[in-house]
Amino acid sequence: MCIRDSINAEYMGYISMKREEEAPETTSFVRGFNTKCVHAGVHPDKTTGALVAPICLSSTFLAGSSSGYTYSRCGNPMRKQAEDAIATLEGVKYALASSSGTSAAMLIIHLLKPGDHLIASKDIYCGLIKSFMNMPALENEVSYVDFSNEAELLAAFKPNTKMLWFESPSNPILSVYDIKKITSICKERGVLTTFDNTIPTPLLLNPTELGVDVVLHSGTKFLGGHSDILLGFVCTNHEDLYIRMKEIYPQMGACPSAFDCYLLLRGMKTLPLRVLRAQESAIKLAEYLYKNPQVETIFYPGLESHPGCEIQKKQARGPGAIISFRLKNADVNKTIKFCMSLHLIKFAVSQGNVKSMITVPITWENVPRSREEMAKLGITQNLIRISVGIEDYEDILKDITNAFETLEKAQTAQ
Repeated sequence: MCIRDSINAEYMGYISMKREEEAPETTSFVRGFNTKCVHAGVHPDKTTGALVAPICLSSTFLAGSSSGYTYSRCGNPMRKQAEDAIATLEGVKYALASSSGTSAAMLIIHLLKPGDHLIASKDIYCGLIKSFMNMPALENEVSYVDFSNEAELLAAFKPNTKMLWFESPSNPILSVYDIKKITSICKERGVLTTFDNTIPTPLLLNPTELGVDVVLHSGTKFLGGHSDILLGFVCTNHEDLYIRMKEIYPQMGACPSAFDCYLLLRGMKTLPLRVLRAQESAIKLAEYLYKNPQVETIFYPGLESHPGCEIQKKQARGPGAIISFRLKNADVNKTIKFCMSLHLIKFAVSQGNVKSMITVPITWENVPRSREEMAKLGITQNLIRISVGIEDYEDILKDITNAFETLEKAQTAQ
């Protein structure tokens, strides 16, 4: 045996010995959020040593296997890594991954029994309203309330109120609510709180630190970051809630694919880079829109003019990358034409993509309310929502500026 082979054999023997020792989890001593995003949930493969964990596509597992897996509807190695990752980023003990944000919401709703009462913020994501409407257990037992009005909120509680559901900033009006104050009110009454953290992401906000019981995520948005997956998460520190949802979970069949979990883990590694870059551009764009005479109103919690600006500063680590605004003197047709005149910014639903996207909320297909009802909530015909991406700000601004110039020419020609 040559010297090199001898050294290699000794080195590999040492490495093998070290691997057999139970090393602490990488994230157990990690403090920085960027580092957690890179390492959380993912560990080198024990069989091959691969740093990128192999995608487990098997639907079934050998009976009696030491892995503990039996059938992928109940659990899968890739899904477990995704759950561990989001639990680490949210700072919670438990997480469940589902096939979409909506299926994650349905899992939470199933914690309620027939006759239970739910309080939801009046400007909650419209897709959830449709989910509530289609749940027989919640028939006539959902109250939609203005959470910025404390008296109205307090009056909404009933003896059978079991859960309160909200988001902040809300979608698409971006209303900001005092999370700690709301959760304190609920804890005094023994009411569970559910919070949708899709827009802020764990980078900007950890709701459980403010008293929230259950955190919901659409992983399709900022967590994945590339609009190429469908995935949702439920996060909590309550073992009893986790056990109940884990029992319900396999029967719903709303399990994500192993490949989507892989893409989610890949996307989450760059979450801070993407969100902070997009937020930086969003702040600049919001300031531009605020000064633009063709803009009637702008909604962005990073502006001092926003009524929830101080609350956002107090409870979050940034205003985020979503902006909403109203065009001046525009009906829905003019609003749509404005969006369609853009080139770089894509006219599409959803949010959190690396690409900037723009949409007209009143045209969303899953809106269960009339246009009159939507207008009362501030979702008017001239309301636009922008999800700012990571492109160069100068290019985003140029595209927006060109669209305003096109709009002005069209109005002048009339």
